[in-house]
Amino acid sequence: MNKTAAVQRVIDVFTDEPIVFTTGYSCRIANHIADRANHFYMTGSMGLAASFGIGVALGTGRTAVVVDGDGSLTMNPVGLLVAGSLPELPLIHVVLDDGEYASTGGQRVPSARVDLGSWARDAGYRRSLFAVEADEFEAILRAEAADCRGPVFIHCLLRGEDDPVPGRISVDLADHALAFASHIAS
Repeated sequence: MNKTAAVQRVIDVFTDEPIVFTTGYSCRIANHIADRANHFYMTGSMGLAASFGIGVALGTGRTAVVVDGDGSLTMNPVGLLVAGSLPELPLIHVVLDDGEYASTGGQRVPSARVDLGSWARDAGYRRSLFAVEADEFEAILRAEAADCRGPVFIHCLLRGEDDPVPGRISVDLADHALAFASHIAS
């Protein structure tokens, strides 16, 4: 499965829940697939997607989905500690692991040397799951969407060559933020 296929599966499963897409290619891919009011695109805030998703889940009481990257998570793992300390936090934290900082030049990320799922378990996440195949990933997403009663970590290993990356997000980000705020307030 490549990054585009993984993002597509998240979008297919979570049609109304707030989704926070990490900075870099994930948010550009999501915007290209389907620009929806329930999508929030992090731009220029690497390492903060989990923190933002935690705030959305706490503020709304709704299940929030974070589509994070391995580089983003290893840059700032504090979100794991905060989410893990909140046992009833309705958060589904997806980490797409391609082993590199793809949008900044392809530098290697240490995700191959550390067990990201163990980080989440040790931090206190209710469950830590792992997926490689697209159908397996979607089944996990659907199961967690149906019953999210605490923070869940889903480590998704990406191994397929990706599609060409869409251009930068052209929507006015202030307007986008207002649409997202309106969506989560409803």
